[in-house]
Amino acid sequence: MKPINLILSSFSLAGAAISYEPSPRPVLLPSPYQPRVPFPYPLQRSGKLCIVNTHGDGVTDDSFSVLFALWDCNDGGHVLFPRGETYTIGTAMDLTFLRRIDIDIQGHIQFTNDIEYWQANSFRFGFQNVTSFFKLGGEDVWIYGGGTLYGNGQVWYDTYAKDIYTLRPVLIGIDGLRDSVFSDLNLRHSPQYFHFVANASNVVFNNINIGGGSLNENKAANSDGWDTYRSEDITIMKSVVDNGDDCVSLKPNSTNILLQSLTCTGSHGISIGSLGQYPSQHDIISSIHASNITMINSSNGARIKVWPDIPSPMSPDLQGGGGSGYVRNVTFEDFTLENVDYAIEITQCYGQKNLTLCREFPSRLRMEDIFFRGFKGTTSKKFEPLVAALACSSPTLCSNIQARDIDVVSPGGRRRQAYCLNVIEEDLDLECTSDFRGWS
Repeated sequence: MKPINLILSSFSLAGAAISYEPSPRPVLLPSPYQPRVPFPYPLQRSGKLCIVNTHGDGVTDDSFSVLFALWDCNDGGHVLFPRGETYTIGTAMDLTFLRRIDIDIQGHIQFTNDIEYWQANSFRFGFQNVTSFFKLGGEDVWIYGGGTLYGNGQVWYDTYAKDIYTLRPVLIGIDGLRDSVFSDLNLRHSPQYFHFVANASNVVFNNINIGGGSLNENKAANSDGWDTYRSEDITIMKSVVDNGDDCVSLKPNSTNILLQSLTCTGSHGISIGSLGQYPSQHDIISSIHASNITMINSSNGARIKVWPDIPSPMSPDLQGGGGSGYVRNVTFEDFTLENVDYAIEITQCYGQKNLTLCREFPSRLRMEDIFFRGFKGTTSKKFEPLVAALACSSPTLCSNIQARDIDVVSPGGRRRQAYCLNVIEEDLDLECTSDFRGWS
């Protein structure tokens, strides 16, 4: 472990007068839909309160302070990061031991820009080069308080622009978390994804505010709001995202996911995938419901992206193709769109720019029972007059793909025109054309 200058940093104040007031636990009110399983609602913690101390200079590592408090108040306590305080994290932390704990973040938590250290010590997830500053797991964990987590992303954007093989940590890395809640948090300038949710079940994200792009010409690449992976019963609701990539992306083996009441600006939309990237993997997506979504100045409203059955280079650090699986029972409904490139996009040619080659090597991943309903708004000029693109690499791979009540207008006033390949036009409230204008 990296040597750091540490001081004792947690005060156990059971029954004692304190100067900082804990936040009340947030109330979760899902709307318009209820999740498949009830939200976790544990009793209020009756154990001690641990206030995390800080060096406060914005430089010295406070990681031991955080770990001390979490261990001290684990299994029934309440950890408080007081309002007005700044905490600096410079050490990778394994937090998969958490159980029955409230983590009340009212202050500001920032991660150091020591790229060399994080390259060597951040936690690796084994999927698409994902690493994280810390790994969060356990059960019955509530994290809230109105504070901010700051990823110090600009140094990572600048470094990635020079070396695309730089491993950039996600801001919140989850592995094996159950029956837990994140609410009332601000996330800023993540080096890569803001959340990577892996091997999790019954986790709720409520009232999360995500933002922060690059301050120069170096793009804040892969800044997804949420990515889910091998997880089930995840709810993301009542949140705001301003980023430059997927608002939410459902990666392989995401099931029973509810996304609702989200506003996404500058994003790539609500995405499923990419899928079928790894030849040895069988990817499953099922029982997905996305509702009441506002999408502004984005490349997509809703999309599904699947690799074909041929090696394809999206970029030198992201290649794939040849995997199998299915996407089943997915509903996108009540989307309001403003200046998006495509309202709806389905591609089984992800990463492969040669459409003819993609059709010669069709995907090994099936799609069935996919519903788009209640889309309204405007597209951009990028693919005018098209408002959508729906492409299956083979007619045997897609069944029951429906688009109904689609009231989306391109800038030229053309309604409901779409590029269609191997889909049934009668199931679409769209005017199909073979005039392909490209992928978003």
